[in-house]
Amino acid sequence: MTTKVRRLTLVLAAAVVASLALSACAPLVVGGAVVTGLSVSDRRTTGSQIEDERIESRGAARIRENMGDRVHINVTSYNRQVLLTGEVPNEQDKQLAEQVVSRIDNVRSITNELGVMGHSTLTQRSSDVLVSGRVKANLIDARDLSANAFKVVTERGVVYLFGRATAREADRATDIARRTNGVQKVVRLFELITEEELFEMQQQPAPAGTTGPTATGRPK
Repeated sequence: MTTKVRRLTLVLAAAVVASLALSACAPLVVGGAVVTGLSVSDRRTTGSQIEDERIESRGAARIRENMGDRVHINVTSYNRQVLLTGEVPNEQDKQLAEQVVSRIDNVRSITNELGVMGHSTLTQRSSDVLVSGRVKANLIDARDLSANAFKVVTERGVVYLFGRATAREADRATDIARRTNGVQKVVRLFELITEEELFEMQQQPAPAGTTGPTATGRPK
């Protein structure tokens, strides 16, 4: 498949997922991928990928139990580093959400980016999914990067970039995201590695039971 075809497929997939997710009108969604499954080119270990899915699932469930429908909160975990995005009605709920998630086993850190405001509109959420798709497509177009080493989350036009990346890769991905149409701001949540560590990762065989490339974005 050519790069242009893959790029178009990714953006279209994001649009389809946005329409399906928006029709459900769910107030709380676990962070994750447009195409589910473990990625063979993800630089996290298979165990870390599974643990991140568990953290996201438990975080979503516990926030729902404690806060109900009054909040719209997205929980994203990458290598046990948790990002909270969305909207809450007051500062107390913002802090409560962080406390609830912090009690989940193996959470390493929490970045609380919740906005104290009304829920985002369906149009805004759809736009965010498309922005994530555009950023990911632009990362695929960059021949000097491994696009699937990065996870992209967008909330109200703000793009959050995760990944185990070298300083060069992190700077390059940040520049690409900033130049993408619809991006208002880029927040870097990278776990920096050395060029030597990257080389060692690339020499390791792919673990059994993983799937192909995972296109990220956030249906909300």
